[in-house]
Amino acid sequence: MNEIKHHLTDALLMAYSAGTLPEGFNLVVATHISMCDECRARMMEFDTVGGAVMDAETPANVSDESFAATLELIAKDDTALHEPVAETPARNGLFPSPLQDYVGGDLDAVKWRRVGGGVRQAILKTDKSASVRLLHIPAGVAVPDHGHRGTELTLVLQGAFRDESDRFATGDIEVATDELDHQPVAEEGMDCICLAATDAPLRFNSWIPKIAQPFLRI
Repeated sequence: MNEIKHHLTDALLMAYSAGTLPEGFNLVVATHISMCDECRARMMEFDTVGGAVMDAETPANVSDESFAATLELIAKDDTALHEPVAETPARNGLFPSPLQDYVGGDLDAVKWRRVGGGVRQAILKTDKSASVRLLHIPAGVAVPDHGHRGTELTLVLQGAFRDESDRFATGDIEVATDELDHQPVAEEGMDCICLAATDAPLRFNSWIPKIAQPFLRI
C-alpha cells in the first residue's frame, strides 16, 4: 500500500472515540483507521484519555431496572448492532473489514448505479444524519465541479484522484468543508474507488448536476 499522507483530524478522531459522529461518518472513519496505523494509534490515545475521564467521575445511583432497560433500547436500535469496529486492521480483498460488514462482502457484492460520465455509485444504508456512498470513477474522468454545504469525508480505497487542494492516493482521506470548491479527477492508469460521506447536500456549480441531484441523492 502507498504511504498514507492525508489523515483524520483530531476533532474527527475525538468525536469517533466519544461516539458522537453520524453513522455515515463513523463508517468512513472506521474504514480509514483500519488502513492507517498512525490514525489508529491516535484514536487509541483518545480512547485512553476518555476512559481516564470516566474513571474519575463520581458513580451515579441507578435503579435495578436500568440495565434491563438499556439492553432493551440496544435491541431496538439496529444501528447499534452495526457499529463499525476499526481496531482490527484485517484486510481480505479490496475493502477493509468495517466496510465489508456494511456492503455484505467485497467489491463484487456492490450494486452499482450509473450517475453519468462513466461514474457509478452505490449508496449504503445508514441513518439519516449523513449520507454515505461508494464511488467508482474511471481513470482520467472528472466528477462535476462542486462545493459543500457541510462536511464531506472522502477515503480512497483504490487508485488516486487529484483536485485543487492536493493528490489523494489509496488510504488517504480528504476532509472537505464549505470553504472548498473542487473538481476531483481520477488519475490515469487505474479506476478510482472511494468511500464518501456527507452531512449536507453538495453545491454543484453547473446546471445538469443540479437537476440530477435529487434523484442521485448527493
